[in-house]
Amino acid sequence: MDLATTVMINIDFPFRMNDAGRTMLSDNEDHIRDMIEQLLFTNPGERVNRPDFGSGLLHMVFEPNSPELAATLQVTAQAALQQWLGDVIEVHQLEVTSEEATLCVVVQYMVRNTGESRTQNFERSGVQ
Repeated sequence: MDLATTVMINIDFPFRMNDAGRTMLSDNEDHIRDMIEQLLFTNPGERVNRPDFGSGLLHMVFEPNSPELAATLQVTAQAALQQWLGDVIEVHQLEVTSEEATLCVVVQYMVRNTGESRTQNFERSGVQ
């Protein structure tokens, strides 16, 4: 099999099983969304073989809100997306907001291999 006929298989995130007891798979659109979510909500140091992977946004959930913090979060997240997913997506806009213990991130991006523009909303609560 040559590279032109290689089929990508994407494991869904979060990991789960389907009705047949097999690993759930996702299409390319969902896989890209899953990769963005994992990057945004992974803290640097969590991945053993990639200690600098992540954006560190979750550290900020309980920090006091301020325009300076919001600007810092946006720059940090945008830099992480560019570093780790820059070959897959082009970020057009990123907005980070924090209300009480909930962090919301809106990412507008273009998928490089298709040229499609997408907007995804991600949310995490500090309360479990």
